Parts: sequence; structure tokens; C-alpha cells
Amino acid sequence: MRFEALNRLWDSVRETSHDFRASTDVFPVVDIEKLGSTLDLKEKGAAAGRQNRPTPDAQSFDETEQRIVAWVEAEKKSSYQILEDQFQTFDSRLRNLDFEGQFGLIRQANASSVSDFKAEVASGVDELHGLRRKLKTAEDEMVAFKATHKLQRAAKVSSKAAWGFKVSLIVFLVLIEMVMNGSFLAKGSEQGLVGGVTEAAAFAFLNIGMALIFSFFCVRFLVHRSYALKLLGLLGLVAYVAVALGINIALAHYREVSATILSGAGAEVIQRLKAAPLGLQELNSWMLFAIGLMFSLVAFIDGCYLTDPYPGFAGVQKRLDAARDNYIDRKLDLIEDLREIRDEHNGKIEEIIRDLSLRRQETAAIIAHRARTAGLFAEHQNHLERAANVLLTSYRDADRAARAEPEPSYFNSAYKMERLTPVIRTEEEWDDKVLGSRIQGAQAELSEQIKRIGDEFERAIEKYHQLDNLFPESILGSTQAA
Repeated sequence: MRFEALNRLWDSVRETSHDFRASTDVFPVVDIEKLGSTLDLKEKGAAAGRQNRPTPDAQSFDETEQRIVAWVEAEKKSSYQILEDQFQTFDSRLRNLDFEGQFGLIRQANASSVSDFKAEVASGVDELHGLRRKLKTAEDEMVAFKATHKLQRAAKVSSKAAWGFKVSLIVFLVLIEMVMNGSFLAKGSEQGLVGGVTEAAAFAFLNIGMALIFSFFCVRFLVHRSYALKLLGLLGLVAYVAVALGINIALAHYREVSATILSGAGAEVIQRLKAAPLGLQELNSWMLFAIGLMFSLVAFIDGCYLTDPYPGFAGVQKRLDAARDNYIDRKLDLIEDLREIRDEHNGKIEEIIRDLSLRRQETAAIIAHRARTAGLFAEHQNHLERAANVLLTSYRDADRAARAEPEPSYFNSAYKMERLTPVIRTEEEWDDKVLGSRIQGAQAELSEQIKRIGDEFERAIEKYHQLDNLFPESILGSTQAA
């Protein structure tokens, strides 16, 4: 898997850093009136006052007052536990940001990404090396073939469209000759037009087929450098002329004979060919002979140009073209693969750069939220103290109104709640300036990494092209002539 270290860093970037949603409604507001009603403070205060309790010399709170204080203290401890839970959540979120781990992954990715890219390039070079050797072999084969046969021109290789046209022309000739010969032969056939077309099909396939066979397998040797093969080509040409004339003159005689004889027409044709091969009596027979000969000649010429006239030349050229196309196409594919790898790498790097800035902002937001929560807890303690004093005042006022003796002196003193001071652990937290400096350094390293990958991509392209210098093209065609 390429860029393994970078992928681990990128995956960590994509993970959600926390699921905390800020809320200022952390500590509940005490409903003093409802609480006073729940505790029956006025009733209990009046009842205690009628009994002159607490006594005038009392120094400590009575049972009801202690219940009020106990409730407030319990609420304070409960709120402090909420604060501690919030602080743990903040600490967890800060740890999950894991800047040190991110910086370590960045260093690891920077160290390995270029190596991974170079490994990909080396694999492509090895593959292209083998393909370039095969191309060089095909080029050497072409050079040797042209030198051996003293050829100065390029091989004539038909394109798919041209090959399709030539084959279509042969099929067209066969069909036209079948139809035309069938109309002539139908007069003497017992099956009429169907029988005539059937007989014409046999003559057409024979006429066109023999022209193709002689042109493709024999006559092409006329241009060969070997005199023995030239003689074979000459004999093939003579044989073609004889066969073409024989097939078409026989067809013309068959047309005349079949028009008058219903059976034994073949034997009669053979007799006429032996006695007077050119003794055709009707103009239509001569027309049939000329048309068949013309179709045979067209098929013969088409067969000669189905491929290069020089035997074996087109095959060597096709192998060379295939090796060249395979090499060029694969080189383009490998370059495109490297381009995609580079773009994928750079896209991940850019996302990581953006994430570092977002993580710094998130760190500041978490710390600010933590400080705000601590402030809310301090205000909540003030609120609890005020609530306790309101409740105590309500109880004491009811007590004063009902009692006959003087009230205790502490009734005039306000309740002072002991405050809990939250402990914020900042030992492992980053200083914002230091963190900003480290992030800028990491972002600079990542930007430099993008440049290094781009430079490696350019060098990879040069290495691929250097294979053409390692295996230079053989001197072919116009280069040789020059």
C-alpha cells in the first residue's frame, strides 16, 4: 500500500476530534420560593418562635437552619462533581487533539512518502525497460529485414478501415457475379432463377477464390529478391491467367449449352473446350466471359493489395507497430498513474495543513470554554450562598414574629459558604505561541513535501524518456536514407 504513513495521518485527520457541544446551562438555578415551600420554613419558623427556639444565648444553628445549610452544601458538592466531569471531558478532548502525535506522523510521512513514490517510479522503470527491449528487438528485426531484402521504403500495412473496405469489395464482387451469372444461367436451369443462382454461386466462388489464392500466395513473389521465388511468382501469374481464362470461358460455354440441353451439359462443355474453346455463338456468352474475367482481375488486384506486396514485410511491420504501441501506451499509463498518485498525495497534504490550523482553533475554543465553565461554577457558588441566606432569612423572620423572648445574636449574621476552588491541570497543555510556531513549522514541512513529490514526478518522467536513449531507435525509413 503506497504512502502508508501519510494515509495513517490522513485518516486521523478525518476522524472527529470530539463530540462535545458547548452549553452555558451547566449548573441549575435554585428555585428559592419553591424550595422554601418544600422545607416549610415559615411554618417551622413560627412554630420554633412560639417555643422561643433557638434560645437567646444559642451560638449554633438549629435543626431547620442546619437542614438549609446541608441542602446548599450538597448542591455545591453536586455542582462541583459536574464541574469535574466537564473538566475531564475538556482534558479528554485536548488529549484527543494529540498535536505531538500529529507532528510525529507528519515527520514519518515526510520521511516515507518520497520513498514510496520512488518505489512506484522504480517499478514503472523496470516494466518499461522490458517493453523497450522488446521494441528494440522489433526495430532490429525491421532493420535486418530491410537490409537483407534491400528495401528503402516503409511497409504498406492496411488500416482496419482499409482492410474492411477491401474485404467488402471481394464480398461485393462475389454477390454481383452470382446475381448476374444467375440471370444468364437461369434460362437453361430446370430450377429457373434459383437453380441459375446456385450454379452461378459455385462459379463465382471459384472465379474470385482462385484469383485471391494466386494473387496472395503466388504472384506476390514476383517482387521478391530471390530469383527462385521470382520464378515461382511468374509461374503463379501464368497459372492465374490460364485458370481465369479457363473458368470464365467454361462458364460462357456452359451458359450456351445449358440453354439447349437439359442433361449432360457438363460433358458437352468439355467437348467444346477441346474442339473450339473460343467458339462462342452468342453475344451474351461473350459478355458473361468478359464480366467474369473483369471480376476475377479486380479480385486479383485487390488480393495483391490486401497487405504489402513484398512477402513478410507487412508481418515485420505489424510486430514493430504492436511493440511500439504497447511501449508508448504503457508509458503513458504509468505517467498518468504517477500523476494520480501525486495529486492524491498533494490533496491529502493540503487537507492535513488545513486540519492543523483547525485543531489549533479548537484547542483555543476548548480552553476558553473550560475557563468559562469554571467562572460559571464560581457564580453558581455565589448563587447558592445567596439562596441559603434568603432561605435562612425567611425562616428567621417567621421565628422573630412568633417568639416572645429576644432572638439569638447570630440571627443578624449572614451565612458565609466555604468556596470550592477547582483545580485546572495545564501541565500537558501547549502554550498557544509555541503551538502556533510548531504548527507553522509542520505546515512548512508539508508544503516542502508537496514540492519534493512534484520534483520526483518530473524526474520520473525524465527516467522514462531516458529509456529511449538507453535503447535508441534503429535507423529506419527516412533516417536511413538521410
